[in-house]
Amino acid sequence: MKLAYFDCHSGISGDMILGALVDLGVPLTTIQKELKKLKLKGYEISSKKVKRGGFGATQVIVDQKENHKHLHRTFVDIKKMIEDSALAPVVKKNAIGIFGILGKAEAKVHRTRLDKIHFHEVGAVDSIVDIVGSVIAMESLQFDRVATSPLNTGEGTVHCEHGILPVPAPATLEILRGVPCFSSGVKTELVTPTGSAILKFYATSFGPIPAMTLGANGYGAGSKVLEEIPNFLRILTGENNEDETETLCVVETNIDDMNPELYEQVMQLLLRQGARDVYFTPVIMKKGRPGIKLTVLCDPEKRKVLVKIVLTETTSFGLRWWEVARETLDRHWITVKIKNCSIKIKMGSLEGQVVQVSPEYEDCKKAAVKLKIPLKEVYRRAQELARGQ
Repeated sequence: MKLAYFDCHSGISGDMILGALVDLGVPLTTIQKELKKLKLKGYEISSKKVKRGGFGATQVIVDQKENHKHLHRTFVDIKKMIEDSALAPVVKKNAIGIFGILGKAEAKVHRTRLDKIHFHEVGAVDSIVDIVGSVIAMESLQFDRVATSPLNTGEGTVHCEHGILPVPAPATLEILRGVPCFSSGVKTELVTPTGSAILKFYATSFGPIPAMTLGANGYGAGSKVLEEIPNFLRILTGENNEDETETLCVVETNIDDMNPELYEQVMQLLLRQGARDVYFTPVIMKKGRPGIKLTVLCDPEKRKVLVKIVLTETTSFGLRWWEVARETLDRHWITVKIKNCSIKIKMGSLEGQVVQVSPEYEDCKKAAVKLKIPLKEVYRRAQELARGQ
């Protein structure tokens, strides 16, 4: 299992994430090439080696043209821009998911609807580049799991489009619900809405460094030079190939009086807040009434947040939960080619023997369209090539 751990001792922002991922080895040219598919104008992106507190780090800079700095975009505008681009489907999906987290937080604090939200700072060119660029880099590295430390938020006030606001800013505070946070006393904003939304989307656990064999590390510099602490984000990577069990929680409830149209929203909320899996099972309840059993699989530290969602977003008056042990295959990714079409394959191994070969659906779908052959044939060929390797 390929792991990434975000060490947020001095907070987190979109440019820090992007800088750390470039420092890890994702070529900036790759990110630049993919970002061109977004058809976003009015910026240049570059990187440079800097020092923060005497330590080396990579800083990514997005230079905006003056006439593009103060453009306000709605969530609908940004969603359409991403959907209409030539970016990979998984990049589109994840980038829209992150902007969805931002948009819902803004809608909550401004007491309005998601489709009415006008992004100010996070609708600017640099924030769009930070988010989409980070997704491009994250997907290129193909982490199986992302974990993070508690977040150092900073304190004091911050100047923004709405005036002088307390730290964390209201939208950031809403995004950070359920996330362990602290302040080391630094009088500035250390966690931005952009950085917190990216981390909230990808991270499945918050706490100490998980058990792993350490590999490469990446350091992403923040734009501020702080006297109190070195201002950088550190991403630790590694592998966990041990044959060990993992403790998870199962949360369940039976429902027989809820509008079925609401189930999709419940599932999306649970997944966005860190559920490992969510599924619905038809059941027959007392007095012969048909019902639905909602089952959620999650990390123990996520249980309270997810229980609250179940009790507030469904018609359930109560639920049950228990801890379970889970065993998984060791996983790694390879890439095969079918007539110049690249297809990523997830390989699952047990005791050193490959037992599962799972081609990436979106890659197979694109290949099937391009090569004009049935999708199942692409799957078959991809699996054969993977097993041959």
